[in-house]
Amino acid sequence: MTARDTLELIANDVTNCGRCPRLVSWREQVAQEKRASFRDWDYWGRGVPAFGGDDAKLIVVGLAPAAHGANRTGRMFTGDRSGDWLYRAMHRAGFANQAQSIDLDDGLELSEALVTSPVKCAPPANKPTPAERDACRPFLDRELAVIEPKVFIALGGFAYQALCSYLGIKPRPKFGHGVEVPVPETQTRPAMTLLCSYHVSQQNTFTGRLTEEMLDAVFSRARELILQE
Repeated sequence: MTARDTLELIANDVTNCGRCPRLVSWREQVAQEKRASFRDWDYWGRGVPAFGGDDAKLIVVGLAPAAHGANRTGRMFTGDRSGDWLYRAMHRAGFANQAQSIDLDDGLELSEALVTSPVKCAPPANKPTPAERDACRPFLDRELAVIEPKVFIALGGFAYQALCSYLGIKPRPKFGHGVEVPVPETQTRPAMTLLCSYHVSQQNTFTGRLTEEMLDAVFSRARELILQE
């Protein structure tokens, strides 16, 4: 990172990154073979940068792009059911101008929020290796360094571990939905709050482990914290 680092520069580096051969091979294979229902799509098939502005007061962190979601559309949590859940909740909480997230031209805009992930390429079986996670970490570090949010939302344990590592949270409280972790002020950053939510994966939403009411409660709490002086 440099003093002049911006989300635009980081996005360009993410899009053109090829440092993890397994991920590059997989994202491009998926983009070529496609899913039958998306056979007419021109898949993105590259690294997927953060979505949102550098004025964000809330940063939402997931795991990695979905093979036929963000890897297809080129935008975080766009084009799959996980994204449907996420952006509906963000819309209800006033962080998005609409509930739909279909493609890059659907008109979706975020307000005081940014959505990103620790791993920028779609991994096979949605499971990046530790080496791939570590290779991708500088991108997340750079994104977080150019923004001064008041609140983080970790969607799932993978995002929670990544954020705790970046924020220097030790010992790390046990992850759980609704867990709230205060992040003390330091010489280089103001006090923040880390909120935990189960991931918006179909494994959680289809089984009822995560309901819309549960997700709304986390985003409502984020809004409440942002509005506090």
